[in-house]
Amino acid sequence: MSAGKILVVDDDPQIRRVMRATLSGHHYEVVEARNGEEALERFRAEMPDLVLLDMNMPGMDGLETCRLLRKGSEAPILILSVRNTERDKVAALDAGADDYVTKPFGLEELLARIRAAMRRALASPEGGPHSFTGGDLYIDFDSRRVRVGDREVRLTPKEFDLLRYLVAHAGKPVPHRELLQSVWGPDYGEETEYLRVFINQLRKKIEPNPAKPQYVLTEPWVGYRFLLKT
Repeated sequence: MSAGKILVVDDDPQIRRVMRATLSGHHYEVVEARNGEEALERFRAEMPDLVLLDMNMPGMDGLETCRLLRKGSEAPILILSVRNTERDKVAALDAGADDYVTKPFGLEELLARIRAAMRRALASPEGGPHSFTGGDLYIDFDSRRVRVGDREVRLTPKEFDLLRYLVAHAGKPVPHRELLQSVWGPDYGEETEYLRVFINQLRKKIEPNPAKPQYVLTEPWVGYRFLLKT
């Protein structure tokens, strides 16, 4: 029984062979692409459950490929890269990636990140609010729709999950570690740059003035708090 279908995008055939052998050995169905253009074609044809995407490829690079994939799909995207700077991680997350794995990586670490991403993607909401209305913001958590005034706003899966958790704990400061472990999984906790990127993106989409947020507030040295508005 397949554990899910994964699209592996990398211009290095040796890496693709290793990934195919490893993932197939753990019951994943593997689809391959050699570059960004081929990745878009294979994605539309195969509809994978998750994408492993190399950052550095000739032609269309990983960031542009990620942006285009994210426009049409909510499937988890994990960026694989030799670059390890915060700027590169932030750029990948800004492009719509769910996670960032630095090469060289241990295969067990990668498998754990894949499992975490797929669990979050398949998880159904447990408890928590079904909707939220405050000021000009309306959120329907069951249909995953967000409206600001008369304008519908599209959130990425991670942005939505982050917003759901903050609203479920509205009025209370939520620590960085708690947010990371609840939205990304128990193996996370130190990746505060992930939160900075996604909170900034959320504010751009739901706040009247992102520079002076009214809903998602920063709790210095602690985390973030969702402010209830009437």
